[in-house]
Amino acid sequence: MSSRFVIPAVLQIALPLAMLVWQGMSRMTTIVSWSLQHVAVWSYIYATSIAGIWMLAPWYVPHVLMVMSISLAARTLPGAFRLGLWPAHRHQWMMLAAQAGTAAVCAAGLSSALRGRTVPAETAIDLAFPLRSGHYYIANGGSTALINAHVRMLKGERFRRYRGSSYGLDILALNRFGTRASGLAPADPGRYAIFGDAIYAPCEGAAVRVEDWLPDLSPPAVDRLHMPGNFVVLECGDPGEVYVLLAHMRRGSVRVHPGDYVTLDTKLGEVGNSGNSDEPHLHMHAQRAGPIWDLFSADPLPIRFDGRYLVRNDRVTRQSPRAEIIDD
Repeated sequence: MSSRFVIPAVLQIALPLAMLVWQGMSRMTTIVSWSLQHVAVWSYIYATSIAGIWMLAPWYVPHVLMVMSISLAARTLPGAFRLGLWPAHRHQWMMLAAQAGTAAVCAAGLSSALRGRTVPAETAIDLAFPLRSGHYYIANGGSTALINAHVRMLKGERFRRYRGSSYGLDILALNRFGTRASGLAPADPGRYAIFGDAIYAPCEGAAVRVEDWLPDLSPPAVDRLHMPGNFVVLECGDPGEVYVLLAHMRRGSVRVHPGDYVTLDTKLGEVGNSGNSDEPHLHMHAQRAGPIWDLFSADPLPIRFDGRYLVRNDRVTRQSPRAEIIDD
């Protein structure tokens, strides 16, 4: 198994399953301990459904785990009412303290994940969803680093030239099984559900810079010398106000040139796997207008689609001119 899947496999699958075993086999001695155990398990599973990137397993796995946990709780609930409220012995108090600590840690993780779903204080830009036919999954998006890897670019001089991507989104597509590819991590870009999907302009404006010559790489190879790969930069709204970057496009697919005026019906190109992309996806971010030769350095802007701020694990079904945003 690829190293980039090992940590998700442990944190998102193995550990929740271990917690379900703990939930099903442990013998609770008080109502309080029973309650703390279920708070810990539910908080952790819910946190993974928000903060975990569901690429190893389908997006609906945490929902299945939650149903299993609730079923276990329902099975033991009648017996819980026959327990005492507080421990009667010292070792039971020690066990209760451990359970309280576990529940507090899991609840804190859930709270941190939920904070990432709030819209940043910066003025958000309203755009149209750039993909039109499929079921799409937000792999990175949100206002904290826990649910959006790009947010770490927001602070520190080390990342200053990449600051503009801080509220960026990484968008994948889902196949009929709810996974993003045929296989765990195929080397053929064409086996990823999003590869080749048409990208449309998310706003009316002008194309100010494009690139179209870089090759599509075989996952997980990346090109760190050409971070965005093939791309289109649009100037949205008033001239000199907002730039929107759509990156990692398919080689030879870009259809616009600098200076072209685009509308929401303008096809810009297709999703590919060029640049610093370890598998096919569409990267998109908005920033204040800055030096056109430096695509990431200006102040970042949050993006809303149809008035909604999309974050990790949100899903979008697009089967018509407007996108339907599905709440988890």
